[in-house]
Amino acid sequence: MDVRSSLRLIRRNWWVVVITVMVALGASALVTVRSVPRYEASVTFFVTTSSKGVGEAYQGNFLMQQRVKSYVDLLRSDRLAQTVVAKTPLGLTADQVQSRIVAASVPDTVLLRATLTDTEAARALKLTEAIAAEFVSLVKQIETPPDGGGATIKVEVISGPRVGSTPVSPNPVRNLVLGALAGLLAGLALAVLRTRLDTRLRDSLTLQRVTGSPLLGEIPFDGSARSAPLIVGDAANSPRAEAVRKLRTNLRFVDVHEPARVIAVTSALQGEGKTTLSCNLAIALAEAGWRVALVDADLRRPKVADYLGLEAGVGLTDVLLGDVQVGDVVQRWGDKSLLVLPSGSTPPNPSELLGSKAMADLLVVLRQSADIVIIDTAPLRTVTDGVVVAVQADGALLVSQHGRTDRTHVAAAAQSLQSVSVRLLGCVLNMAKMAKVDAYGYESYKVLVAPPAATVPVDRARAAAGGAHARGGPAHDETQQLTRLPR
Repeated sequence: MDVRSSLRLIRRNWWVVVITVMVALGASALVTVRSVPRYEASVTFFVTTSSKGVGEAYQGNFLMQQRVKSYVDLLRSDRLAQTVVAKTPLGLTADQVQSRIVAASVPDTVLLRATLTDTEAARALKLTEAIAAEFVSLVKQIETPPDGGGATIKVEVISGPRVGSTPVSPNPVRNLVLGALAGLLAGLALAVLRTRLDTRLRDSLTLQRVTGSPLLGEIPFDGSARSAPLIVGDAANSPRAEAVRKLRTNLRFVDVHEPARVIAVTSALQGEGKTTLSCNLAIALAEAGWRVALVDADLRRPKVADYLGLEAGVGLTDVLLGDVQVGDVVQRWGDKSLLVLPSGSTPPNPSELLGSKAMADLLVVLRQSADIVIIDTAPLRTVTDGVVVAVQADGALLVSQHGRTDRTHVAAAAQSLQSVSVRLLGCVLNMAKMAKVDAYGYESYKVLVAPPAATVPVDRARAAAGGAHARGGPAHDETQQLTRLPR
């Protein structure tokens, strides 16, 4: 994982890190408040020997340094602790006295320092005084020869005993700093763990890898899309609308030699925005001068008519059952070259109906009457309707929602299409988190269109380059061709 990936991971999981640090700080503060204050008292000893001459002085100094190392253990010995308890009753046992003493020698010197901690400053001072006195006496007894001669090594107190006026623990600043660092490390670990365990789609590269198909578009998240899902009116100049137009261009150039004219738009799960994208893609194609037919083949939960504000009582189901002719129920939307075939009544057997010969015949008619046919299908992971329709189309477009769709579901959806040899044109990441688009006047340029010749794609940019001639509109009567369907 490189630095950029790490920073992206932290930015994506910043709230995990913040919460963990706050919890750690709270725990540190609680521990600090509830901890009993402890005071520290200390005393320093100097070990000396009686020696004469330079040679003896050198040997004596070497001997004392070795002795000092032994005196460290002597300060914490049972004998010294029992003597202190016996002569200075402070309500402590010998084991408690030993646990309070920390002894250490100063390197390359003959100094020995003893430090004692206690919850009471006065008791810490008295206990240190007792230890200092008894330790000097104990060394004298041990170092005195059996013949009664004078001790060659003696210990003197050169500093202390003294006790600090403020407790050495708890240390609020230190505890909070350590708590914050521990929380930060724990937060980063949780962020990494959460990222590893999170199988939802978070970026377009993952979507391409999972589906094994090219990324044709990233539709940015737009908070106003819930109330205004279509890219018309004010929304026509939004970054979301421009992303749909980019998808339109990419989709038309997926395979120039074998362009897809009947496209099934589907998703792995319900609620990923496939219907909204189907409507907006059809609108964008119609903007560019294409004759577009939009079919609502999601017979279980149809939404196309609701989004476009059309009558949905009679439509695809009734045509497939032979009750009506397609020319009687297809509806023009707005002033664009866009015809819409709603779902119609809800059938008891959607999969069988969509896989019937009547559906295949209908697609043939639509293919002859429109330049591009967009079919909104059911999700692939819930029912088989989407696969049934995609098999009859020229290709499928798989829509996935950023931060919601599980990678395993997307992979399974792509596999379900590939298992029946459906041509997966590409994938679209919907509601993606993208950098804010620079407000380079979406309203400063208009979508100028020229009529396409046969199936040669003409994008908005090329139409705009056509100047005033492009504004003249189609040379043929587009309205008549859009409505030239069998009755």
